Amino acid sequence: MLDLTGKTVAVLGAGRSGQAAARLASHCGASVTVYDSREAPGAVVATPKTGCDVNVDLVVVSPGIETLGDFVQSFARGSGALWGEVELAWQCFDGHTIGITGTNGKTTTTELIRDLVEATGKSCVACGNYGVPLSEVVLYEEVPQAISLELSSFQLETIVDFKPDAVVWLNFSPDHMDRYTSVEEYRDAKLRIFENITDDTLVVVRAGENLPPKGRSVTFSSEESSDWSLDGETILFGETAFLAMSETRLRGLHNAENVMAACAVVDGLTSEVARDTLSKYSPPEHRCELVSIIDGVEYLNDSKATNLHALESALRSQTRPTILIAGGKQKGLDYRPLAPLLKDRVKQMVSFGEIGQVLAETFSSIVPCQTVETLDLAVAIAAASSERGDTVLFSPGTSSFDQFNGYEARGDAFKAAVPFLTKTL
Repeated sequence: MLDLTGKTVAVLGAGRSGQAAARLASHCGASVTVYDSREAPGAVVATPKTGCDVNVDLVVVSPGIETLGDFVQSFARGSGALWGEVELAWQCFDGHTIGITGTNGKTTTTELIRDLVEATGKSCVACGNYGVPLSEVVLYEEVPQAISLELSSFQLETIVDFKPDAVVWLNFSPDHMDRYTSVEEYRDAKLRIFENITDDTLVVVRAGENLPPKGRSVTFSSEESSDWSLDGETILFGETAFLAMSETRLRGLHNAENVMAACAVVDGLTSEVARDTLSKYSPPEHRCELVSIIDGVEYLNDSKATNLHALESALRSQTRPTILIAGGKQKGLDYRPLAPLLKDRVKQMVSFGEIGQVLAETFSSIVPCQTVETLDLAVAIAAASSERGDTVLFSPGTSSFDQFNGYEARGDAFKAAVPFLTKTL
């Protein structure tokens, strides 16, 4: 365990990650003060001016707070080290660390890795950007032997010595342009996962990604030649059939790649163990989740699609005529590259929210478009326009914070709006 005896620590952010970091730093012997820009239990309300007057040995930043913003930098200027919550917690963890990043598929892959590691006989917890903060995990009475650690770009901004035993890089596409000044800046934040790895680190990467030449690389892809590949419904390891996607509850090319990445990173995994484990796995909510089938129309909840790449993946996975519901917060993304896919896969689009009108103007020459203010109205229009054999796909393609407090709340609202839900499940 990290020794912070006699040290002073300022934790910025009083959410779950911040509170967990504060408990951990205190457990390590530090004198801890939690600061937040708003009133919160156990926290001091602070501004950048407050930060200028604070001098501590260590500043620990919660991932939701902009690292280069005035608030964080005011605390950092007169203090010692600046760490994120993940860095603090990892310094206290002695087990096997599998770090997972990418723009899409992180949560599903993180869960799959947890289940597969446990199936090989090691205790494992999924944590980080998913589930519980790592700071909570290292304070468990029984600390797991391994962690499946989902890492966002925000968390990777503030690592220092963090060095996972294995890295999974799923994919990359533009996102969070409301936080970063360029796609390159966002990518650079993601690439920090490779900052401290060495030649003996296992690196599982999607074929075709241009990544630093570090570690023992294993590739996967549903489309390109790679160590792990897809032949129809069958996942191959080299030339050998490993498992069939039909043996799992997961569907779509994107989920096939999530399965490949998870299988590739788990030591000692056999085909038999993988098949048995994955046959029992249920995908997380809000990720191409089948909500209902009403009069032959499928309603899919893909509220987790908070960027273009996730929306593109959902569309590529559809085999039925599709009515797309998209929209939400304006994140400054360029949606025009979606045009060929929309033309090929979508029979109608219903857009809503802050970016609804922009989407309609962008694609009205490609597919019939209708814009409404709310998600409830979008669902009603999509349902009225659907025919037996269609899919109504709710895949927003942007974040939810114009109308909801997260993609989960947005997905729940979609499910509640689907008519006769309780009668058709």
